[in-house]
Amino acid sequence: MADRRGDVMECLSQAQKDHFEEHGYLLVENQIPADWLQKIRDEITRFEAEAATMTASNDRLDLEDSHTPEAPRLRRIKLPHTISEVMRDLMYSDHVLAPARDLIGPNLRLHTTKLNMKSAGYGAAVEWHQDYAFYPHTNDDILAIGICIDDMAPENGPLMVYPGSHKGPVYDHHVDGVFAGAMLPQENGLNPDDAVQLTGPAGSISIHHGRIVHGSALNTSDRARRILFYEMMAADAFPIMGSMTKWAGIEDYNTRMLCGEPTLTPRLKDIPIRIPQPQPDVPISIYEIQKGLKKRAFDTIPQKEQDT
Repeated sequence: MADRRGDVMECLSQAQKDHFEEHGYLLVENQIPADWLQKIRDEITRFEAEAATMTASNDRLDLEDSHTPEAPRLRRIKLPHTISEVMRDLMYSDHVLAPARDLIGPNLRLHTTKLNMKSAGYGAAVEWHQDYAFYPHTNDDILAIGICIDDMAPENGPLMVYPGSHKGPVYDHHVDGVFAGAMLPQENGLNPDDAVQLTGPAGSISIHHGRIVHGSALNTSDRARRILFYEMMAADAFPIMGSMTKWAGIEDYNTRMLCGEPTLTPRLKDIPIRIPQPQPDVPISIYEIQKGLKKRAFDTIPQKEQDT
C-alpha cells in the first residue's frame, strides 16, 4: 500500500529552495532511479499498443492530429495514476513527494497527472501559459513536478519557463472573450530572450510554480520527448472555481491527499486571479483549448505531416 504518512525527509538544499522561491522553477538531475524509468517506459509501450487500435482520442489516451492506426501517434496519457499502478506508486514515493514537501510543506493534495508525449519529428507544441490560469486557488502553493523519461535537449522541445514570472500577474488567457488557455509573452511585456530551457538527462525532474509562464516547442529531433507530470498543491489551497465541483463532497475531495493531513481552513493569499470562463465547447484538453488561438508563439505540425 502506498505510504501517505509524509515522513520528513530533506531532499533539496537551501540553495535549491532559494532558487525556486526567486525564479519559480528548479531542475534536479538524477532524481528518478533507472529501474523506475524502465518501468515507466514499459507502461508507455503498453499504452502505445492500445493507441494503435484507436481512431480517435478517448478518456484515457489523447492522440496527435496526425495519428492513424497504421502510424499511431500518442500525444498524452490522461490521468496515468488511475490506469497505471507503476505511475501511481511513483507518485506516492519520496522521489516525488520529498522535494514537493521541501517547497510547499508537509500536507499535499493532488490536482492531476498527465504524461505528455512528443514523438520524434512531430511532437506537438504547447503554447505559453500559466497553470494557475486554468485552476485558480486561494493561495499559490501549487507546483508541477515533471519526470524526464528521456534525455532532454533543445531540439526535443523541452519545457521552457520565464524565470520570475510566478511573481507577476496572471495573464489574460482568453481570445474574443472565451478561455483559450494561452498567452503571447511578447504582447505582455516578456522578452523571448529571457526564456530558459529545462534540459537534462533522463531521470531528472523539473519543478515549476503554478503561476510561472511556461510552454514548449515542437520536437524536431529523431528522439522521443516524454514527461510525466504530477501537479499538486498545499492542502490549504482551495479551488476558487471548477476543480472541486466534480467531487461528491469534502470527504471525496480529501481522497486526493498525497501526504500529511487535510484541512477545512483555506489559507488566503493576496494574489492576482482570473476566472477561466467561459470555457470553449471542445474536449477538455490543453491541445484542443489552445486551438482557439488566432496567433501562436510556436510552430505547428506541418500540414503534410498531418496528412501522411
